[in-house]
Amino acid sequence: MFTAVGALLVAGCGGPSKDEAADQQPHGAQGAARGVPQGLPGMPPLLDPNDLYAADRPNALSPVVKDFPSRVYVPNTESDSVSVIDPKTYKVIETIPVGEQPQHVVPSWDLKTLWVNNDRGHTLTPIDPATGKAGKPVDVHDPYNLYFTPDGKYAVVMASMDRELVFRDAHTMKRMKTEHVDCLGVNHADFSPDGRYFIVSCEFSGELLKVDTARMKVIAKQKLPFDGAMPQDVKISSDGKTWYVADMMADGLWVLDGDKFTEPSLMPTGKGAHGLYVSRDSKSMYISNRGEGSISVLDLPSRKLVKKWELPEGGSPDMGGVSADGKVLWLSGRYNSEVYAIDTEDGHQIAKIPVGAGPHGLAVYPQPGRYSLGHTGIFR
Repeated sequence: MFTAVGALLVAGCGGPSKDEAADQQPHGAQGAARGVPQGLPGMPPLLDPNDLYAADRPNALSPVVKDFPSRVYVPNTESDSVSVIDPKTYKVIETIPVGEQPQHVVPSWDLKTLWVNNDRGHTLTPIDPATGKAGKPVDVHDPYNLYFTPDGKYAVVMASMDRELVFRDAHTMKRMKTEHVDCLGVNHADFSPDGRYFIVSCEFSGELLKVDTARMKVIAKQKLPFDGAMPQDVKISSDGKTWYVADMMADGLWVLDGDKFTEPSLMPTGKGAHGLYVSRDSKSMYISNRGEGSISVLDLPSRKLVKKWELPEGGSPDMGGVSADGKVLWLSGRYNSEVYAIDTEDGHQIAKIPVGAGPHGLAVYPQPGRYSLGHTGIFR
């Protein structure tokens, strides 16, 4: 298996070294980076200690991805396929067959490969974003979701059914360490500014985990203070001080101090709060409310909800990402076999595009950033 896929892995996942990733910073950023305290060993330093998303500015594409065609890759969980949308025409231009129950399309740490997480098929299908072609699947058990440690060494598989966090070599996907968890439904995560820990949501038991990145070990756990809580996406604020966890049963965001990991407070947003995405200027967070067909907008500096955009015909906005220029928010319509393109200036629906059944964690690609931490695109 690894022999067959080896050529693709070498070409698609060899990636920049840590020094090369630092060299891909925008002009003038090196000096700023030198003033940032070093975090997890091997992690490229932050461009701005006060803005985790400073590398994600509009169209600030890494040299690695700048020539990739702009596409939206939509995993259809019930059709076992990936719909490929051309964002210029808002039309599906290709349908790629993949394994059983693809959940998310995940950019690799080095930005060179898109991994389709075939959860029930127990494989990852690699897609070369330069050509749009799929390679030979790699055997990985229960890959519900996929993240990468900030140093680029390990992939972290959210093995939801297996109740495991599986640390694998980021290039070969060879299992390196398995951390069994006693919560149910590990699914989403994000990393601290220094990369030394990450926080994971457990949707079926209403819990959060705190994981030491270097030790690859759960170091804390807490039960969310809401009966029937079902935490989903996890995202840290641009200043690195506040964590937000969407909860589709509590209908809002849990607001958390990640360092202290004390009990969070709840901010109501809308029915079925699900996905979290940061704007290109680092000032706003878009929250998809899947149960009511709306998107709430959180002002990150003030931590206040400032807008709510309603989809004109309702729908089930789920997971997605922001266009490279920051002008369009792309979200899958999980229960409506469609994808929504939403204008980030005024929230109007630009397009509604039919896709396969059960569209879930779509990836807008390429996006700005020096490296990927996984999911549908968390870039630093």
